[in-house]
Amino acid sequence: MSVTKESILEALARVALPNGETLVSRDMIRAINIQGDAVNFVIEAPTPEIAAQMEPARKAAEAVVLELDDVSKVTVALTAHGPAAAKAPPPSLKIGGHPKPQEGPTKPSGVQRILAIGSGKGGVGKSTVSSNLAVALAKQGRKVGLLDADIYGPSQPRMMGVNKRPASPDGKTIIPLHAHGVTLMSIGFMMEEGKAVVWRGPMLMGALQQMLGQVEWGELDVLLVDLPPGTGDVQLTLCTKSELTGAIVVSTPQDVALIDARKALDMFATLKTPVLGLIENMSMFVCPDCGSSHEIFGAGGVAAEAEKMGVPLLGNLPIDLDTRLAGDGGTPIAAGEGPMAQAYAQIAKGLIEGGMA
Repeated sequence: MSVTKESILEALARVALPNGETLVSRDMIRAINIQGDAVNFVIEAPTPEIAAQMEPARKAAEAVVLELDDVSKVTVALTAHGPAAAKAPPPSLKIGGHPKPQEGPTKPSGVQRILAIGSGKGGVGKSTVSSNLAVALAKQGRKVGLLDADIYGPSQPRMMGVNKRPASPDGKTIIPLHAHGVTLMSIGFMMEEGKAVVWRGPMLMGALQQMLGQVEWGELDVLLVDLPPGTGDVQLTLCTKSELTGAIVVSTPQDVALIDARKALDMFATLKTPVLGLIENMSMFVCPDCGSSHEIFGAGGVAAEAEKMGVPLLGNLPIDLDTRLAGDGGTPIAAGEGPMAQAYAQIAKGLIEGGMA
């Protein structure tokens, strides 16, 4: 006759506890499982403290069941009904909130230069330029950080191919992520994908202050800050609370974009942040079939603005399908080879030679 749960319980009723009761009378036996000649069950103690003293009872229970006919293997697990001894909760880092007072502009320890990359309006490719420029600088041997300060629309996690949450060993400092030779931080790493950030100005300023001051950036030659479009709270906070080396403004050539780019330039002038140069993005389209160039958004507008202001035109970047595909795929085109990678490399070289990066 094969073993039954009843015969197992009868055997376990003979295992006495120090107080004179048994495993069965104390209702400690759980999950009896019989598979052929193998028996498994659990002894569940009332508390972790009692469980820690019950190893002799576990061995005795194993022995008495093994003596039963048709049983050749017994496995007994010892567990506790109550919670284990309290452990410290994992550090949690809340991003956003009222900024902390500070005496004057500061710069993260170990960071040599901070470059803000801005635009007067959205849709001109500022984030694409930021990610590719960061990778291009890293390829030329610079230690580069990239801070995605576009709180409402963070795109660097997708463009850089990173979707993990940064660690915080103590709930105060943030360990940044790394990709393509670049040290990364973005509000997108801290939020659920697709979830809107609905914050007022103080929350934005607090988040930016945290991502600048609480991130362990390490030793960097340059930290690029991908700003949101426009001239709002984030720009104001960065320019007044951080020791900026300067700003780079990205625009497309057409008049509608330049109108807003001029506002960004005026903002930096008002906040006494030097503009280091302009980048004309989507300057032309080169047909992949016939090789002819088409100036979809006009031509020369950014160059004329740079000349008018007396600042360098850092580069002209064509509109390019492969650049878009690379960004969507999480590997910026500057990480590879080809004409677009060379174009970004040329801009990076100019920044390095000019002492800006």
